[in-house]
Amino acid sequence: MKRASLITLLLLGSLGIVNNASAMDYPLPPPGSRLIGQNQTYTIQEGDKNLQAIARRFNTAAHLILETNNTIAPVYPAPGTVITLPSQMLLPDTPREGIVVNLAELRLYYFPPGENSVQVYPLGIGQLGLDTPVTTTRISQKIPNPTWTPTAGIRARSLEKGIKLPPVVPAGPNNPLGRFALRLGVGNGEYLIHGTSAPDSVGLRVSSGCMRMNAPDIKALFEQVRVGTRVQIINEPVKYAVEPDGKRYVEVHRPLAAAEEENPQILPISQSAGFTAFVSQSGSDKTLVDKALSRRSGVPVVVSAGAEPSTSRSVQSAQNQRVQVAEEGAEQAM
Repeated sequence: MKRASLITLLLLGSLGIVNNASAMDYPLPPPGSRLIGQNQTYTIQEGDKNLQAIARRFNTAAHLILETNNTIAPVYPAPGTVITLPSQMLLPDTPREGIVVNLAELRLYYFPPGENSVQVYPLGIGQLGLDTPVTTTRISQKIPNPTWTPTAGIRARSLEKGIKLPPVVPAGPNNPLGRFALRLGVGNGEYLIHGTSAPDSVGLRVSSGCMRMNAPDIKALFEQVRVGTRVQIINEPVKYAVEPDGKRYVEVHRPLAAAEEENPQILPISQSAGFTAFVSQSGSDKTLVDKALSRRSGVPVVVSAGAEPSTSRSVQSAQNQRVQVAEEGAEQAM
């Protein structure tokens, strides 16, 4: 992993976040709490390439930035535009073990064994009709320098676009799987967590069911996990929590569309029995909950009875706390 300067680490440490080139590392919250991190602001600069490049710099996904900043240009925000970086979140309501993927938020959470921390990575997932499965499984194989053997379905879809794929793509900078792959023990072994030769695809629904990560991210994850590591994949656009101080939070993401014509901003969100009970409790303000469900900002908002509709904590500037990610030849190719 590349290391941030000591000054940068100290600055980001004040936010409860260590932002290095390969992950967002958060200290785990105290018992009974699920709230981690703090949102930050960033002013778009003249030299910024596009929203995807900005997202990679801050270890998030353009999709998440667009959820939080729903009035900005989706690809090339104008210089001078102030955006909120969604670096605060509620941990998924799952065991804090191994890898947890929440498809609805396009994030992967890794809980290193024996450490009081969680690493959060942006993720690309299966496209419409080729969905990444919701399941609980294990890492069955670690594959350095993987080759890629396109399936019959992938070859057929590529031919429809006028692209004839070779039977096998050798390992190297042009391999769609990047330099590292983790095979899941589900199905016939066709599902992988891997790198990519198309970095702008991370944070989108573009794959044939596998999960794509940025080059430094998959490298860092690959070096840490072992065969047998637990992997839980969920699809929960709504997360909610009652914190130890009694405050209630809801974090709502746009649900994954099930058909091409569906608009995720207005698509109905199915509500679990647990969430329905949470809303009906006297400590929750149903009006604030409804606003959160409508806005779908992708960051935690306070929905406690008597609270003002707002995000949970003040937002700090990331303008002087940026950690530049080296985008050198081989890694950029992934």
